[in-house]
Amino acid sequence: MKIHNFAESNSIINHYMAELRDKNYQKNRLTFRHNVERIGELMAYEVSKTLEFKPKNIKTPLGSIDIPLIKQEDIVIATVLRAGLPFHQGFLNVFDHADNAFVSAYRMYINREHTEVGVHAEYIATPSVKGRTLIIADPMLATGGSMAAAIEALLEAGKPKAIHVCCVIAAPEGIEVVKEILPEDSTIWCVSIDKGMNEQKYIVPGFGDCGDLCYGEKLQSFRKIADKANKK
Repeated sequence: MKIHNFAESNSIINHYMAELRDKNYQKNRLTFRHNVERIGELMAYEVSKTLEFKPKNIKTPLGSIDIPLIKQEDIVIATVLRAGLPFHQGFLNVFDHADNAFVSAYRMYINREHTEVGVHAEYIATPSVKGRTLIIADPMLATGGSMAAAIEALLEAGKPKAIHVCCVIAAPEGIEVVKEILPEDSTIWCVSIDKGMNEQKYIVPGFGDCGDLCYGEKLQSFRKIADKANKK
């Protein structure tokens, strides 16, 4: 299994990551979302280099030329709601003819101390991924629970030709969890592999809760809302 860690070499992504991590920049949600989206675009460009290209003859006003192209219709870009939306959009800006899949999987603390985390998958909307290139774009790979749940749900829609797991920040523990369920020929892409997680299972140094930083703090989960509705 291949793991690409962008932090091993310097690029303009360093500037976007510095702003994402900076608690002062984080006060501007627009800037935060935009940087996540821009990183998605740059990572999609790097992923594109590994895909299969076939020449296609293009007619110009003055002649013709063969240009190697990928078949974007064979790509499915998947993300985990809600934090993955800006990152997903970055990939879609590049692979603009790709199909799309969405998984609602969220983590829940299962003890009072908020040190143990469970994951619940609520919803999935996906085309068939059989024989296609599946790109799963989720900015945070912490415990690996939500990513693992997303992968298992998506693989019910067929066996992909290739799987690319793409994230902004990963914890080593999450990478190990995901490696256990991915096919050996899969690829993991990370902008940074941070040192680990704290007791609340947030990546350190990380940048906090990506969903909250993009869209505002959440009051309660869908599960709690549904439970209240069912009791009425």
